[in-house]
Amino acid sequence: MFNDIGPLELVTLVVLAVLVFGPDKLPKMIQDVTRTIRKIREFSESAKQDIRSELGPEFKDFEFEDLNPKTFIRKQLDNDELGIKEIRNGFDLKKEMAEVTDAVHGRETESSSSSSSSSSGSSGGTVDMTKKPEKPGDERPPYDADAT
Repeated sequence: MFNDIGPLELVTLVVLAVLVFGPDKLPKMIQDVTRTIRKIREFSESAKQDIRSELGPEFKDFEFEDLNPKTFIRKQLDNDELGIKEIRNGFDLKKEMAEVTDAVHGRETESSSSSSSSSSGSSGGTVDMTKKPEKPGDERPPYDADAT
């Protein structure tokens, strides 16, 4: 709960508490706070037990932590009845992106070079996207008064 509080911060909080509440009232305040936290925990545990008893025996292994979406997904991935790991491992995003990049730059990849060499009568079929298209002269497109 307080994992990110350093020793200097803890000492500062103790000194501040002594200054605000005084050394006489501080032990009483600590007891009151711990008693309140204990009551809140007991109340939440009884509420959880009531919910489990109302849900019935088919939800006997229900955990409230499973309502957290990250925990739910982690449990489902570990279960893997649907073959999700196989599907996820089937996609090689880096390879796909490299193929797209190579196609844009006009280079042939291993898979496209083998497929283009096996196709009959293909003339390469690659388009060099780095070249600018040739313009016939300096012709302007026709003016369309309705479009403006």
